[in-house]
Amino acid sequence: MPFTVYEAADAGVSAGRLRYRRLSIPSRGVRIPDAVVAVDTLAKVRPYTIVTPFSAASHATAFTLWDLPGFLPGSDDGRIHISRPDTMAIVRRTGVVGHVGQFFADEIVNLNGLLITSRTRTWLDCARKMSIDELTVVADHLVRNPRPDFEARSEPYATPADLADMLDRHKGTPGIRKARLALEQARIGSDSAPETKLRLALEYRGLPEPQLNVPVELGAGVVRQPDLAYPEQRVAVEYDGESHSEAAQIVRDIAREEDFARAGWLMVRISKRHLENDARAAVAKVRSALVNRGWSPK
Repeated sequence: MPFTVYEAADAGVSAGRLRYRRLSIPSRGVRIPDAVVAVDTLAKVRPYTIVTPFSAASHATAFTLWDLPGFLPGSDDGRIHISRPDTMAIVRRTGVVGHVGQFFADEIVNLNGLLITSRTRTWLDCARKMSIDELTVVADHLVRNPRPDFEARSEPYATPADLADMLDRHKGTPGIRKARLALEQARIGSDSAPETKLRLALEYRGLPEPQLNVPVELGAGVVRQPDLAYPEQRVAVEYDGESHSEAAQIVRDIAREEDFARAGWLMVRISKRHLENDARAAVAKVRSALVNRGWSPK
């Protein structure tokens, strides 16, 4: 497990032991035993924030630690991103990308012993490098209402008002215009990045905005919750991820589709393949279903 020379000294380890040849030195003040084969990201990052006063993991590192969806260019280059207040010098050390900025008290939080920028601050910090659509994916993730039966939480990570407040706090920040456009596009109800990308593709191509994961009563005691829905045309759209290839899930999907059919709804099933090439195949399938049900472009 990585550790700092300060922690070693507090534990009574001598300076000579810290020069032991089986300890690698990735950066000054940090040691890693050679016997350590794999280290999780949080354990790897923690020593760097300890040896750097008034610092917190941020940007691409925070993006990874929070497991945020969306594509962030350069997030996999292995370097650690650390931020400090703009009243201090930028961090300069091997393997580290330093940042400085203005931070409000609630923008630095504790994640299992690691100081890190909050999810909403991380969203803004990464805006400069991300596309508007990818920022929308993250925004949808932050504001979605969790499912208590499957997740260990009952409240969203943030509200649209929280994201708007973050933008108002940091006017002039690089990427903030993209973040504002992403917030305008964000919607509560998308359960995954592919669902967000599908919704945006449909709207960009002139199709009406669908409802997201809204319960639909299909009969006495039969309630289903399609990923995207057009109640007026009775068209339901489902994104089938990798889990839908499992035998048990296939059985459930068939039953689900039969429920919609009995209620007079048309089901459109979309896979990863349909989202390729700017989701043209997905848009064509949904458009065809809507036209079949009487919809026409205005």
